[in-house]
Amino acid sequence: MLENRLIAEEMMDDPALPEATYREVLNDLAKVNTATLARRPTLDFLARAVGDRSHFSLLDVGFGDGDMLRAVANWAMKRSIGFRLVGIDLNSRSERIARESTPADMPIEYRTGDYADLAGEDFDVIVSSLVAHHMTHDQLVAFLRFMEREAATGWFVNDLHRHGFAHAGYPLLARLMGWHPIVRHDGRMSIARSYRPAEWAPILAEAAIEGAKVRRAFPFRLCVEKIR
Repeated sequence: MLENRLIAEEMMDDPALPEATYREVLNDLAKVNTATLARRPTLDFLARAVGDRSHFSLLDVGFGDGDMLRAVANWAMKRSIGFRLVGIDLNSRSERIARESTPADMPIEYRTGDYADLAGEDFDVIVSSLVAHHMTHDQLVAFLRFMEREAATGWFVNDLHRHGFAHAGYPLLARLMGWHPIVRHDGRMSIARSYRPAEWAPILAEAAIEGAKVRRAFPFRLCVEKIR
């Protein structure tokens, strides 16, 4: 069933989705990220990429409700590391929701628009979470090229692993946790839309990227990274 990637649109990507529903979906997706330890691979990468630096700048593409950026901010503040954090998302509703969910004294800059418009802003690190499987093939190749060109220190793609056990088990977890029906539906579809390890090599080759590593992370995350 999962031999090939599913090519389909998810319900949360429908621009006609009411904002109140979209808000509920984003809030529950943040809960999914917490329950599935989804932020840990990005923070582990960041620790390796930042090293002993006293300051770094980071761009998060497709920030959703901002939970990853808030986790990065908390990670840096606990270590007394200075930072500039910028998030970009195509959906203007995400910006409003993320701002409302972020403490006023947490310096995160949320923007609405196309990540490509941020070229030349001198980011050390570029990351994304649960974004790659939403892109078409050509969009993903273009995104990889952008990160390779614009990230001075490194970049990280945090996405799902198309795995039969995850696909079969997610509905049970989602029902048990009482997540929104759209999160239940889209979550399983996201697994089916995501990649397997061997599928990343030709994509990276097409993007003319060398030295990137494909890593599995528990549970059922498949991440791609490059640190210079």
